[in-house]
Amino acid sequence: MEKQILHLDLDTFFVSCERLIDSRLQKRPLLVGGTGDRGVVAACSYETRRFGVHSGMPMRLAKRLCPEAVVIRGNASIYTKFSHQVTEIIKEKVPVFEKASVDEFYADLSGMDKFFGSYKYASEMRAIIIKETGLPISFGLSSNKIVSKVATGEAKPNNQLRIDPGFEKPFLAPLSIRKIPSVGDKTYQILRNLGIDKVGMVQQMPLEMMTSVLGANGRTIWKRANGIDNPPLIPFHERKSISTERTFSKDTTDIVKLRTTIFAMAENLAFQLRRGDKLASCISVKIRYSDFNTYSKQLKIPYTSADHVLIPRILELFDTLYQRRLLIRLVGVKFSDLVSGNYQINLFDDTAAMLSLYNAMDTIRNRYGELSIQKAASMGARTIGRFQNPFNGEPPILLAHRKQ
Repeated sequence: MEKQILHLDLDTFFVSCERLIDSRLQKRPLLVGGTGDRGVVAACSYETRRFGVHSGMPMRLAKRLCPEAVVIRGNASIYTKFSHQVTEIIKEKVPVFEKASVDEFYADLSGMDKFFGSYKYASEMRAIIIKETGLPISFGLSSNKIVSKVATGEAKPNNQLRIDPGFEKPFLAPLSIRKIPSVGDKTYQILRNLGIDKVGMVQQMPLEMMTSVLGANGRTIWKRANGIDNPPLIPFHERKSISTERTFSKDTTDIVKLRTTIFAMAENLAFQLRRGDKLASCISVKIRYSDFNTYSKQLKIPYTSADHVLIPRILELFDTLYQRRLLIRLVGVKFSDLVSGNYQINLFDDTAAMLSLYNAMDTIRNRYGELSIQKAASMGARTIGRFQNPFNGEPPILLAHRKQ
């Protein structure tokens, strides 16, 4: 049976949501993201792209390139609500699907041609999404996830494209190598230095040459350029959670120790979210006193995996929960209501420096271990004593690197 993998992507999702809320924004150049000088563009309308604007760009530069653009700070809660509406429609229409991010989905329609027709079914589902939500959405349909994702990009804006089995290589060949997922700026520059600018040129190269130049990533790029890479579809399940607890060797009321422990647990769980490409929309704190009475408190938040969003909210929950001032036996932190995705949705608050810091810290943790680098506020009272009290206001980004 031929595989039929559908990729759906909501076009300029944040921009489209804003235009649904305010029709005056239709066809106007629009930037969504941090509105300060150090803010970052979370999303931009197609009208701004001809000026060289793109998501992830510093907002100050985007406004300089397109001064007539309307700038909106954005509302993550609204975008989460619209994303949930689309998710519910897809859930009703297909038995198994993957939610790759807040605005991106995959579905396996293999076998549908025997009964209905995969392309027809996907077209009707897209029409239902547009009708019921008002959001523009594009899709690509092919034999695997990679080709379908590239096809979606070629179909945009607000369109659809099918690549029949056996036509993957001819479809990909004339495209820029930048269209291949996993070809970033550094890899693109290496390939351009070799005189390679089209996917068809990679298709003609021996696999051994690609691996000698780019290592394991070269093998991945070669397979994707030839339309034969087939990563599995990861089924979407709601209400998954991650959590951690600590039982103290001796019951304590040491507020610095308690807050330091809570801080460290939240920091570690946030890293676990990012490493697993997950976002959380519910956080909770648990306290067990020495008399074994246990209390917990939870809070719904916009989807995120960012330390500077999660940690302060967790500490606020702890402060609200810890009222009895009795000896504490155990504390716990839990993130739940997880979905697949990265923390781009927090670009409304993040600066380029903050995003670079996260990437650098996570790279060190992935290479040397989870405890190889931490904020000083999570490393205990002895470390904290060397610095200004981190609990006066928002915890500082103060890092300590542990030698291996």
